Amino acid sequence: MIHARIAGTGSFLPGPPVGNEALIAAHGLESTDEWIIERTGIRTRHIAGPSLNSSDLALEASRSALASANCAADDIDLVIVATSTPDYVFPSTAALLQDKLGIRNGAAAFDVQAVCSGFIYALGIAEKFIRSGSNKRVLVVGAEVFSRILDWKDRGTCVLFGDGAGAVVLEAAMEPGMLASALHADGSYNKILAVPGHLACGQPTGDPLLRMDGQAVFKFAVKVLAEVANEVIAAAGMTREQVDWLVPHQANVRIIQATARKLGLPEEKCILKVHAHGNTSAASIPLALDEAVREGRIKRGDNLLLEGVGGGFTWGATLLKY
Repeated sequence: MIHARIAGTGSFLPGPPVGNEALIAAHGLESTDEWIIERTGIRTRHIAGPSLNSSDLALEASRSALASANCAADDIDLVIVATSTPDYVFPSTAALLQDKLGIRNGAAAFDVQAVCSGFIYALGIAEKFIRSGSNKRVLVVGAEVFSRILDWKDRGTCVLFGDGAGAVVLEAAMEPGMLASALHADGSYNKILAVPGHLACGQPTGDPLLRMDGQAVFKFAVKVLAEVANEVIAAAGMTREQVDWLVPHQANVRIIQATARKLGLPEEKCILKVHAHGNTSAASIPLALDEAVREGRIKRGDNLLLEGVGGGFTWGATLLKY
């Protein structure tokens, strides 16, 4: 039987970290460093300069992941990019990334849009391609420039997000790597987190900036994250005690802590990077994963629970042996 395992990881954060006080001063926000930290756990985030797009951040993260996996760009036979902030309406950010990496082998390339669950969706899709036998090495990337879709007058949202990219190389293997995964959505919750606008005839229609009902998102996220975590643990025939690390979407420290409590996992088993990155949407899980690997915290053979929840509403989880 063909399985899928993570062969390498990579990540990229643009520019220097931007602290809360600098952000408040730059945008004239009625907020404080203490208020932001107390409610979100966020101390800094990274903001991409005007010349950098999602494909540029994805390129750097992908190069790092390829080096980690000890494979060349042309060894990749499928490119999947999870993003809600693509460079263009089309072509896909994945196609642009494929070109920038110099992949000329005809590998398929496409984007996945599931907001903050995007990387989990993309990873699940990549696993299916590998297990079907149609692909051997898939580059899976989460890349975002959420700073481009924020209302900088809305202190309830603009302080939460940052830009960045994370990537993994998923490859065919004889031994199990990805043990279980689950993906879900409920479109009836579409209004509690959305960018309810678009472009038509060259002009923005609706509201092209991010809008969020924070309380509704918190309640929904904590509920479904605990449920989907238990779902994949049961599907893999394992117990919570066998999970070495929880690598959650880095949305808000309160959501992460509440989810860990529901799962009975101690906080020291949680990979927390939200304080340094903010919420980087589809990039947050692979960013946190890569940093924890490079810090030596996550080691080969560890059982990892990756999970995310995002606009749509979408949510999902993957249990894997690293």
